Amino acid sequence: MTGTASNSKAIMALLFVGVLMGALDLAIIGPALPAIQTEFGLDNRELSWLFNIYVLAQLIGTPLLAKLSDRHGRRLIYVLCVSGFGIGSLMLVLAGSQEMLMIGRAIQGFGASGIFPVAAAVIGDTFPKEKQGGALGLIGAVFGLAFLIGPVLGGILLQFSWQWLFVINLPIAIALIIAGWKLLPQEGKSSALPFDWTGGILLTTLLLGLAIGITNLDTADLLPSLKTLAVWPFLITGIVLLPVFWKNEKTAADPIIRPSFFAAKQIRFVMIIAAGVGTIECAQVFLPALAVASLGVTESFAAWLMLPGVFVMMLVSPLAGKAVDKLGAGIIIQQAMAFVVVGVMIWALIPPTFVSFIGAGLIAGIGIAALLGAPLRYIIIEESSADDRASAQGLLNIFLAIGQLSGAAIVGAVATSKGGGTAGYQASFLVLGVLAAVIFLVSLGLKRNKPKVSEAEAI
Repeated sequence: MTGTASNSKAIMALLFVGVLMGALDLAIIGPALPAIQTEFGLDNRELSWLFNIYVLAQLIGTPLLAKLSDRHGRRLIYVLCVSGFGIGSLMLVLAGSQEMLMIGRAIQGFGASGIFPVAAAVIGDTFPKEKQGGALGLIGAVFGLAFLIGPVLGGILLQFSWQWLFVINLPIAIALIIAGWKLLPQEGKSSALPFDWTGGILLTTLLLGLAIGITNLDTADLLPSLKTLAVWPFLITGIVLLPVFWKNEKTAADPIIRPSFFAAKQIRFVMIIAAGVGTIECAQVFLPALAVASLGVTESFAAWLMLPGVFVMMLVSPLAGKAVDKLGAGIIIQQAMAFVVVGVMIWALIPPTFVSFIGAGLIAGIGIAALLGAPLRYIIIEESSADDRASAQGLLNIFLAIGQLSGAAIVGAVATSKGGGTAGYQASFLVLGVLAAVIFLVSLGLKRNKPKVSEAEAI
């Protein structure tokens, strides 16, 4: 890495804390939802939108902020992202109405959306090749850590008031802004080309349409819900605008998403894998329901059964990153997908017991943690130019998010069609197991070369 060893560690700490802050606010809000619902008189759909609007704002903001990072430098956009996150947090603390609550949450999500792609791009910009996998793996471990400590931290802060869940963000955001301005590289792409505003508007509209349409699907009554005004106009908007957006990107001077990305076979494979893994990852939110139906436990106890899988995800991600540095990303992805296939098939095919349930969580957790930490992002760094590094990372986030939005719809639809209960959820995981097997076959097309070692490392 460029600069002194102490400076390198400071940059790594900055990136780690920034990503953790954004990830925590997705996990920490859960315990606060009942208190917020009571104070603002939210119904269940409004309450779900308080959670979903953060995810939707992230989906919209990711490609735009990643592109701006490539054009104007990592430092400026990182600081703006953290500032936006802090402003959204302050609005939540001061919120006196439902509207301000929703707007603050959306601004939070929009600001958070640029933090991860910029962090991954900084690693690609400043870390030597033989250290990038380990650094990406460490950043990837943040998400397991966030979902482990988020509910606990939320429960502690709720003893004072739900506002403290967001007050805590303010000093952290200020510290990150100061450190980011001091430590991060500023250089952007030296280009006078106009920003692709048409592409940005089209992409925002189509992603919002698809996301809202999928979110509003009633998986218990899938086909009738497709005919409702809350679903079909949004889905049609997203589908119709997709070819229009693609045509615009082919002619734009500096497109939001460069069509040449998809000329690289490795990137095409990675995006397919990302969408599939996102689907399987999100579908795991139904595992407590499977445990309740099949093991006869309470909902709260079922959540505790998820903890071993979360622990292993937190531990495996940095280890997989280091393995990428030594063995290459392709072989790690293939091995990780094999773990995912086995874990999901255990949930699908074996009569559930405590041992099989937790064991499958550990096996699938190893695979998902290895995939979401370093190897996919490592390949994106390898296959994209420095001028488009953050944009390519943002594109990966979009495919992951599309998969995540689809996962819940798939599981809910299949489980309902099979009558729910143990049989219904196992049927849905069988579908996911087949999907995982297909993704494993796709992963076999990835290169298996070992990373090249720099001259400094070889001496």
